[in-house]
Amino acid sequence: MIYDITKPTPPEMPTLGKGLETQKLLLSQTSKDMFQPEHPMLYAPLGAKITGAEFQYPSGQWFEPCGQISLLCADSGNNKGQHSLLVEAIMREELRSDQEAINKYVEWQKASHAANKKDKPVEQDLCIHVMPSDTTRPGYLKAQMAAEKHGGYTTFIDLPEAVMLDNLCGGHKQMTQILRLIHDRARYKALRATVDGITGSAILRTNISMASNPTDIRKFLKYNLLDGTLGRIAFSYKPRSAKRDPNIPVIGQFDEGFYQELNNRMAPLALCKGRYVIPQLNKVCKKLAAEICEYADLTDNDIMWDMAKRSIVASFKAGCVMWALNKMTWTRGMGDMVEWLTWHGIWSVWAVMGDMLQKDTDIVTTTSGKTGPANMLDSIEGNTFNEQQLDALRQQMGKPTGAASKKQLSVWAARGFIEYSEQTGLYTKTEKYLKGNSE
Repeated sequence: MIYDITKPTPPEMPTLGKGLETQKLLLSQTSKDMFQPEHPMLYAPLGAKITGAEFQYPSGQWFEPCGQISLLCADSGNNKGQHSLLVEAIMREELRSDQEAINKYVEWQKASHAANKKDKPVEQDLCIHVMPSDTTRPGYLKAQMAAEKHGGYTTFIDLPEAVMLDNLCGGHKQMTQILRLIHDRARYKALRATVDGITGSAILRTNISMASNPTDIRKFLKYNLLDGTLGRIAFSYKPRSAKRDPNIPVIGQFDEGFYQELNNRMAPLALCKGRYVIPQLNKVCKKLAAEICEYADLTDNDIMWDMAKRSIVASFKAGCVMWALNKMTWTRGMGDMVEWLTWHGIWSVWAVMGDMLQKDTDIVTTTSGKTGPANMLDSIEGNTFNEQQLDALRQQMGKPTGAASKKQLSVWAARGFIEYSEQTGLYTKTEKYLKGNSE
């Protein structure tokens, strides 16, 4: 299904049906207004619980469920804090063992400072699964080296504010580099000349969830619009409601019954080991690639296409987590959810950052009540038009005309969207296009 991402409201989430019971259980603990924006944020912490499993993408590349970087974006006071409650519930057991590991490491530090050089105790590996939000780059590398040494498990970090990425990555200039390594499950190497510096290397198996508001994230990423950073972050945007609601949002009780059921439902994640091919998921990803390519042709938008390709990968990883959660069984509802996650993520990026990309795209700005790249063929009034009308539309959108218009017409004709009449010199929208567009 192709969702309309030009609307100011987010694409409507499908029903959480068969195979998605764990997600439904988790969302039952949030207020109703957070069901949709919170759902895409669940897969980063859930995916961090899978170790030793790889899944084959349609390209033939093998992915682990690590490298998921998700952002919950909403105005201040719009219930973003509920995400941390769900993270604590999902990672409850890991947080307990991490505290024990941190306590042992602190004891080693105290003993090391008190002892002389000859009697210093051997340094303890800092094996933690959920890293503190205030983690520096040397500390992060040390934790990743320990994770690789002890089985190659995935670490997870929840940042209450996205700007804290700078601290984790060692500064804003290094942010894109570190995020790329995390997203691609690549190896990070560091050489330090100081006594306290961390020298070493590790494959970065990390999932990140973070939160921000539209104003702060726009300032934070204003110099990273076209360097790949936006595409590597899976946005989930909750717009401000048009109507003020005086009712206080009600969340769940997080009681022992909930924790017991959640632990039982998450148990299959630890059992997922080895290499897998999920044919149904790969079929959905191929379908998404075709649909998004078609949409990019209709909008003549390369930036959206470049970002969308990474959105499909992010949704693929989420689909792998869905499959593992459901005892390695696929359902049709999972496919619908993977499609929604992709289009919702694309819509969220354009809703938050679209006008900042206006110089390079045909964004319909918020002044018109819409977001997202406009379907240019749909923007031409009537079913019949000439090349001059397309030139005028492209000029209005700040796009090149002439040869660029001819190329676009050629693409539309090849896709069967339009037909050309030699007698009249006019183009006509085909029945195939009109029928598909109405659906």
